[in-house]
Amino acid sequence: MSSVLNQGHEEGKVAKAIEQQTAKLPSDTFLWAAIGAMGVSLALQCLKQKHVSLFVGQWAAPFLLLGIYNKIVKTEGHD
Repeated sequence: MSSVLNQGHEEGKVAKAIEQQTAKLPSDTFLWAAIGAMGVSLALQCLKQKHVSLFVGQWAAPFLLLGIYNKIVKTEGHD
């Protein structure tokens, strides 16, 4: 059924190469990166580095999204 929905659309060479490399990473990597970003953000907040803290704290969501993407690619595969 997925071939019907994705008919005529394929991944590019760059996307395939990135997916092959990130598939080697355990999914926990992205979770720990998000938790680390939150921890660093908290430490910076305690050190009165408000702007840098907010910047680093915003990294958590993209790390989690990358983890979800990584998990989907591992379970569903790519083109």
